[in-house]
Amino acid sequence: MGDTFIRHVALLGFEKRFAPSQHYVYMFLVKWQDLSEKVVYRRFTEIYEFHKLLKEMFPIEAGEINPESRIIPHLPAPRWFDGQRAAESRQGTLTEYCNALMGLPAKISRCPHLLDFFKVRPDDLKLPSDSQVKKPETYLMPKDGKSNAADITGPIILQTYRAIADHGKNSASEMAVATGDIVEVVEKSESGWWFCQMKAKRGWVPASFLEPLDSPDEAEDPEPNYAGEPYVTIKAYTAVEEDEMSLSQGETIEVIHKLLDGWWVVRKEDVTGYFPSMYLQKSGQDPAQAQRQIKGRGAPPRRSTIRNAHSIHQRSRKRLSQDSYRRNSVRFLQQRRRLAQPGPKSAGSPRGGGAKWSVRARRRERRPACGPPAGADPQSQRAKPQPAVPPRPSADLILHRCSESTKRKLASAV
Repeated sequence: MGDTFIRHVALLGFEKRFAPSQHYVYMFLVKWQDLSEKVVYRRFTEIYEFHKLLKEMFPIEAGEINPESRIIPHLPAPRWFDGQRAAESRQGTLTEYCNALMGLPAKISRCPHLLDFFKVRPDDLKLPSDSQVKKPETYLMPKDGKSNAADITGPIILQTYRAIADHGKNSASEMAVATGDIVEVVEKSESGWWFCQMKAKRGWVPASFLEPLDSPDEAEDPEPNYAGEPYVTIKAYTAVEEDEMSLSQGETIEVIHKLLDGWWVVRKEDVTGYFPSMYLQKSGQDPAQAQRQIKGRGAPPRRSTIRNAHSIHQRSRKRLSQDSYRRNSVRFLQQRRRLAQPGPKSAGSPRGGGAKWSVRARRRERRPACGPPAGADPQSQRAKPQPAVPPRPSADLILHRCSESTKRKLASAV
């Protein structure tokens, strides 16, 4: 077989998504050398990061040494979601950009960086879940290549945050902020790095350096999930603070609370602690993408380690202590073990119906004995067989079928 390469990349349109927060993703149809066609979804921030790294890899072709030698196409600094016209014109810009990429020399158009960017990721194959309140809205590019402004639902209002301390720029993709700076958040990554803009500057900023203007608490932080999600560590980490957890590479743990600052609460047996989400990968997924992210940026600092932090709010953020996480986690695990144990069998029950069966038997014993009515046929007075009691469902089935509200109540039960 020959080398892997891309024959063509076409922009199909974009999707407006509402989870975890409102954002746009662009749909690309990628045609590979074996004539297979795959649809991939990418945020504009991802495309812009890809473009900047491509220029760093090929500085001569990017015109960094001599502007006249530039052959890598331009990708203008975007005006992030500032209106319908900007969203519409961006589609034309991306179409021209992809066409120009495919026309570059093979050392660029077939480089691993470009091929990896357009490969299908696990998220590209996910369908909207039935639990989502609002399904994504899809807008396809017209066949004539001219998009209609009526197809765009309107501008997205970006969330505004304030910097609580000075943060220096440690890489080309980061943005420096000073205490009191007001920034607009374009994208909130699970890694704890948020893509922000401030006047003419754009870049990644640690979420721990930012606070909402109306409250010290992050409204979008989810509730703890003490059932846990299985993850695997892709990089070792040694705890620095007392409430953190030290783990080696390749260990399997459970994530019980995904916090937006990128420091998740994980559980290993009955022990809990904070661990950087950048060093975790869902069980069964390819860790190559996460490894590239680690190589680009490290884990963001925690809020508790920031010196000279100045908040505009009088009270501090509401956070559960690790003692609370451990207590709630132990209660949940104990409840799950109790549900997994078979119920007590009644002495007169041929099928072991458990406590409910015993209650029914006692009720029947309390009933007063009644003689047969006069003239009744003795055959009709034979005891009717009792209905069979179904077996008790397993604990896993109970936890799987119960609602999230019930799971939280089970976790908080003593």
